[in-house]
Amino acid sequence: MIARVSGMKTIGEQAMLYDFYGELLTARQRQIYESVVFDDMSLGEIAEEQGISRQGVYDLVKRCDKILGEYEAKLKLVEKFRQTKAMAEQIRRLAAESKAGSDLSRMDEIGRIAEEISRL
Repeated sequence: MIARVSGMKTIGEQAMLYDFYGELLTARQRQIYESVVFDDMSLGEIAEEQGISRQGVYDLVKRCDKILGEYEAKLKLVEKFRQTKAMAEQIRRLAAESKAGSDLSRMDEIGRIAEEISRL
């Protein structure tokens, strides 16, 4: 599998970056990248299907990884998504604790986290 090749991103990382930036790739890049990441096809299978070499598929996927990584380095949408998700989980936990113990002092913390989310 391509994700196990040294220097390549894991399938989870590839999928997350693709979810955010995949539409910025060309149609051909998207098709081949999806075949590797989402359809779990081998490089050989894709090469045969596309009429290119296995090395050509590998190079294209590696180039797509680089392109998607560069978008993330500039835009940081995945990073912001992960931060927001973690903060939302904190809010959920604090709200549950407050409800369980009728402790309204946690509301300040919930408000602070909500403010942080709105600044992202």
